[in-house]
Amino acid sequence: MIHMGTITLITGGARSGKSMQALKLALPYQHKFFVATGQALDEEMAARIEFHRTTRPVDFQTAEEPIEITDELETLGGKADLVVVDCLTLWVSNLMLGGKRDDKTILAEADRLAAALKRAAFATIVVTDEVGSGIVPTDHAESRRFRDLLGWTNQKLAAVADKLILMVAGYPVKVK
Repeated sequence: MIHMGTITLITGGARSGKSMQALKLALPYQHKFFVATGQALDEEMAARIEFHRTTRPVDFQTAEEPIEITDELETLGGKADLVVVDCLTLWVSNLMLGGKRDDKTILAEADRLAAALKRAAFATIVVTDEVGSGIVPTDHAESRRFRDLLGWTNQKLAAVADKLILMVAGYPVKVK
């Protein structure tokens, strides 16, 4: 069981088992909340979201919040033993797609999130993707911007995390 106020960051590639590991770590808790950042902008994404909804245990209370996750977390003080945030990858994408968010503003939001997690009176498990290990996109500046922003956001959260887990083909590797 993760202690109150502890931050666990789970990262890894697509379909590496990040969300399932987060749910496994959440099992012992009684008052569980899930903050989902995905938005059903197309049929494929709607299917992914539905898959996550149906595989999430019923003992979670769920908030679907694509952008203001820090504000959402601040409302859970005194209500939650554990909050799972899934995922930073979509959150950064949502901030970028908002059109009004420059890099400095997005990274300031990441700092704000990190500070809120450190203050939280509940344990937190944060899921994110590791997108910087693959091919550097050479033909699309916005793809490179996303990769960089997510990498910097992951670094900010890893710096405050008590535990860092890298998922590899369904197996957790303790990094920190």
